[in-house]
Amino acid sequence: MFAPLHRDRTFRTLVGRLLLGLFLAFSAGLATAQVQGVDRGDYARATFAGGCFWCMEPPFDKLDGVISTTSGYAGGSEPEPTYRDVAQGRTDHAEVVQVTYDPARVSYEELLRVFWRNIDPFAVDRQFCDRGAQYRTAIFYHDESQREIAEASLAEVAARFDRPIATELEAEAGTFHPAEAYHQDYYVKNPVRYRYYRFSCGRDSRLEEIWGDQAGG
Repeated sequence: MFAPLHRDRTFRTLVGRLLLGLFLAFSAGLATAQVQGVDRGDYARATFAGGCFWCMEPPFDKLDGVISTTSGYAGGSEPEPTYRDVAQGRTDHAEVVQVTYDPARVSYEELLRVFWRNIDPFAVDRQFCDRGAQYRTAIFYHDESQREIAEASLAEVAARFDRPIATELEAEAGTFHPAEAYHQDYYVKNPVRYRYYRFSCGRDSRLEEIWGDQAGG
């Protein structure tokens, strides 16, 4: 009298194992496809120096098509730069943000547009209240296509204001060093301190002075 019940339980067990196997296979296939997507070069990188890297992450993070932003250091020869050394001007690095993005969803031109509207392009070796070559503005291009697009963008900005632009173009190749973990997503982890710093540094007021209602966008 218990045989039918036993067979029913066995059937349900087999079905459950089959469904679990299908789910795991699907998950593995999805993960592999995502990794292969990165390996195929579907994502690209853009690197910008715009003064304090805390302030350069937010405008890019909100763009559709941006995968991630990473604060770091670029443009210097020190093999293992630290925040203390960079901030005190003991290296020739600049604070930068490296943007990983999907070119099918957001263009390099759009990233450049956002970059310009979040910096003071006239300031030499400083940005807002931060002073020193480590806070210079620069576009670190990753290939010839980015270099050509960046040159055209710089020329457009120079023509708009009809005055010298301090922002320079620099080759990125092999110079990016991620900053310490506590600097990543600082505006998310420490929102009050971040807002206080940004306000006291006069960043937004200066951006509005330069870019008007396009500031920060």
